[in-house]
Parts: sequence; structure tokens; C-alpha cells
Amino acid sequence: MPPIQSPDLPPAEEKARFVSAMFSRIAGRYDLMNAVMTLGRDRAWRRRVVELAAPPPAGRLLDMGAGTGGIALAARAQFPKLTVVAADFTAEMMAVGRRKPGGRQVDWCAADALALPFADAGFDAVVSGYLVRNVALPNRLFAEQFRVLKPGGRIVCLDTTPPRGPLAPLIRLHFKRIIPLMGQWVGGDRGAYTYLPESTRTFLAPEALAARLARAGFVQVRWRTFMFGTMALHVAAKPMACGRA
Repeated sequence: MPPIQSPDLPPAEEKARFVSAMFSRIAGRYDLMNAVMTLGRDRAWRRRVVELAAPPPAGRLLDMGAGTGGIALAARAQFPKLTVVAADFTAEMMAVGRRKPGGRQVDWCAADALALPFADAGFDAVVSGYLVRNVALPNRLFAEQFRVLKPGGRIVCLDTTPPRGPLAPLIRLHFKRIIPLMGQWVGGDRGAYTYLPESTRTFLAPEALAARLARAGFVQVRWRTFMFGTMALHVAAKPMACGRA
């Protein structure tokens, strides 16, 4: 089933430009707003992404849609000999990441997640945080992740997910009313944080995202939700039988 369409979101053909412009505006306060919205849990989630990716200590890890480098820097901290490539298409976000402690130990790369400038089977692990929801063509994204991942390597995707269950109405109200206000007061951009809850509401359900990963060729696909059902972690692997492309 395709994602739900919303009149409050940009059309698919304009989504990349819209998202890049939005992140350019909020880059300076992005990390602060994330910390506020997640009650300070976002750093632990990023560390968990790296743990689940389980790269070889001296291998190569790609952080796609790296933004300000939260996952990339966590990976370098956990694995000092790991080569970490942080790829994003918003220069302002990467500029913030470069200035962070350890930022110069990460290889930053301007790149489109739907057309990566990397060779086939070049990375032991591919990770992303809040990326899948922000691309217009998730299937192409997963195809690119599959292409650049070594056989046996893992991908890990962290993203928001449409809330379900008895608390869903309350959570949706929080998303619709409170998050935009927080975005205005803390993030300085109400519009960007109106997009966030709406893009979450219309996003793929966790099992639908898992099915797309499987169709892209990944195996051992698993997922779990947390934070009252508003966040999801997906983990999958590229089959060993693929060989090097």
C-alpha cells in the first residue's frame, strides 16, 4: 500500500527540494529540537543504531541522510578505527556536524540518497536516522542501500512511525498541536515542525516498510517500535549469496 497522501505535504516531485530547504533553515537548532522532542533519548537511539549495525571495528560504515552527524559520530566513538562516511544533500546540516567534537574524523560527502556516488558493495554497514520518511521514492532508496552494502552487511533504519493503539489519538493531538508550537519556540520554525507530524502520520506502517525491505532483496528483516509507538527501528541484511557486484 502506498503512503497516505496529504494536502499539507509537498508533491513527490518537489519533496527533495522542499526537504533540503527545510533542513537548511533549521540546521542550527536541529539537535536542540531533537533533544527536546525525544526527552533527551535521541543520543541513546543513535548509539543503538550503531550497535545493531555491528560493523567490523576497522570496516566501513555509511550514514545516509546523516544531517548533523549524530549517528556517524556515535559510530566513530564506538569504533575508533572505523571509516565513517556521512552523506547528506543539505550543506548547512553537514556544516554543523563538521564543527562538533570528532567531526573532522568523519568523511562528509554531499550526496543524493537516491543516486549514491559510491561503488557497489563498498560498505560493511549502512545506517540512517529519519531518512526514509523524507524521500519521495523509498524503493529506490532501498535499492541504493542494497547496492552499496557488502554481502552479509546490515542496514539499520531509525525513523518515526504512525502511532497506533489506545494512546494514538492523544499522540496525534500532541503531534498536531504541541510539536509545531515547540518548533516555533525552540526550533524557530513552526512550518518545519508542522511537516514532521504530518509526514509521520502519512508514513509507511512498520510492517509495510519491512515488506519493502524484503522486496528490495534484504533478508533477516526485523523491526520494533518504542517511545509509545512513535518510533521504529528496522534491521536487515544483504544475503551472503549475492557476491560482489
